Formats: sequence, C-alpha cells, structure tokens
Amino acid sequence: MSKIKPSQGAPYARIMGVGGYRPTRIVPNEVILEKIDSSDEWIRSRSGIATRHWANDEETVAAMSIEASGKAIADAGITAGQIGAVVVSTVSHFAQTPAIATEIADKLGTDKAAAFDISAGCAGFGYGLTLAKGMVVEGSAEYVLVIGVERLSDLTDLEDRATAFLFGDGAGAVVVGPAKEPMIGPTVWGSEGDKAGTIKQTVSWDRYRVGDVTQLPLDANGDIKFPAITQEGQAVFRWAVFEMAKVAQQALDAAGITADDLDVFIPHQANMRIIDSMVKTLKLPEHVTVARDVETTGNTSAASIPLAMERLLATGQAKSGDTALVIGFGAGLVYAATVVTLP
Repeated sequence: MSKIKPSQGAPYARIMGVGGYRPTRIVPNEVILEKIDSSDEWIRSRSGIATRHWANDEETVAAMSIEASGKAIADAGITAGQIGAVVVSTVSHFAQTPAIATEIADKLGTDKAAAFDISAGCAGFGYGLTLAKGMVVEGSAEYVLVIGVERLSDLTDLEDRATAFLFGDGAGAVVVGPAKEPMIGPTVWGSEGDKAGTIKQTVSWDRYRVGDVTQLPLDANGDIKFPAITQEGQAVFRWAVFEMAKVAQQALDAAGITADDLDVFIPHQANMRIIDSMVKTLKLPEHVTVARDVETTGNTSAASIPLAMERLLATGQAKSGDTALVIGFGAGLVYAATVVTLP
C-alpha cells in the first residue's frame, strides 16, 4: 500500500481574472503594402485583418507580460505573492535559457513561484490553462498565472506576401484558482506532427553558425535575413476549418453541453475566414458572441485567446459567468480546446 498521502488541492478550478496588453504602435495594412505587391482589399478579404500592434524596443516579451499579468492579478482580487506558479507560452523569447517566466515571476513580486515556459504555438494558451487547472486541483499551487505572449513582428518576413500581413504582438494573462464547481471543462488536445512542415521557422538557429550564406535566407539586397515564420496557407486553412471544428465539438461533448448552451466562442484569432467557417460548421446559434479580435490585433499566436477574452469582457460583449468555448491551433500542428466559465 502506498504511504503517499492524497493531494490536498481544490475540487475544481476556474479562471478568476484576465488581463491584456497591446503595444502602443498600431500598424495599418498600408505599412505592410510598402514591401509586398498586394492591396488593402486583398489582405482584408483573405484574413479580415485591418490593423495590428507592433512592439517597440521597450515593449519586450517580459514587459508586455508583466503589464497583462498585473491586470489579471488585480482582476482576480489576489496579490502577486499568492501566485504559486507562472506558466508562459511563447515562441518569441529568443534566449534559450533561462525561461522568461522566471524573470516575470520575480518582477511581479511572487514568493519564489514555480516558473517555466512552454512552446505550443497558437495552442499554447490552452496548454497552459490545462496545466494550471491540474496544479490547482492537484494542490501544488493555489493560484496559477498563465500568460500567452508574442513579439511576432520579430519573426515576420515583410517581403513574404503570404505571411507579412498576418502577425501582431501582445500579451494576455489569466489567473487560475480554486472553485467549488466545474468551471474549466476537460481539455481535448493533441498534435499532428506529420503536418509540422505546414507552419515552421524558415531556418533553424544552428544554421547561422555554419557560415555558408547559400544555406541562409537572403533579402532583396542579398543580405542575410533573420529567421521568420512561414506557412502553407491553403493546407493550414483546410486543416483548421475541417479538423478543428471536430475538436471544438469534442470539447463541447466532453463538457456535457451543446452549442445551444454556449454564450461565447473564442477561437484562436488566426484568420477571419477560418473563424467564420468554424462558426458555420459548428452551427452556432445567433445568440453566441464570437470573438473577432483578429481584425484589429492580427494573429498574436499564444496571446490571441486571452487578448480576445479580455476585450469581450471589457467591452461588455461578454459577461462574467458566461459559458465560453475556447480553441487554439497552430504550429506543430498542435491544438487544444475546452469550455470555460468566464471570470
């Protein structure tokens, strides 16, 4: 018989507070068009994006995270000292080690909270939320801070007509804590590594040590380019629309509800056409509020769901206690979907 005593966590977990940070610089499509042969009409029709936010030198991954986290902690009605773990999802923190989460935890004033980064692309918020729920229920942390943050402008090839207009910067954060009833449903998540090449970094970092420029991407002037995110747009679109609608339905089923029970739908803000197609495939009722933050924020990867959640609540389009379906999907290819009660 095991001598280990049972965990002393909460029976359930919930999202207690949410916060977001968008960089001060707003970039319209006209700026993107300076380096690609396209039009504002084409960009809007293909993606639904009109503007996006790009960070300045002071708006670092850590700085944006701290701003968003401070709002989430205040919204949750707790102090930073009560945070037991900090989970950061990002692909745009460029130091291999240490994890940026450790710096964020320290600067927020946590009491030596556990802190680590995860790399799950646009599904990263869902992965982090699932880990946080587990920690609260298991008892290893009473309150967990989950952050999705990106500076994708650092990983955007402005000469790539297929992706130059897609990406934006920002940070979103939530506090997960104890609950007396189920307020975060089971997560439906997974990966399809055989499709990993459809969204990827143009060249791995180690190629820059070789010194052979023929193996590296060059710009129009023949200068070596920084690595960027590239994707096979049509393949990603088909996968997101058809496969992720199935995953979203599985999350509804796992939570024991139907589309009619939903108040809000918050998908990853990748593309307006993908969002609208998923709404149609899922046959969401007219009363369901759909997040379409992508129009003014662009694709912010791991930050997109908490940023969209924060805006819906701040503008009154959604309210505390609403039942929301959230789903993230992207590079890997990875995905995560769950049903939550909004804080």
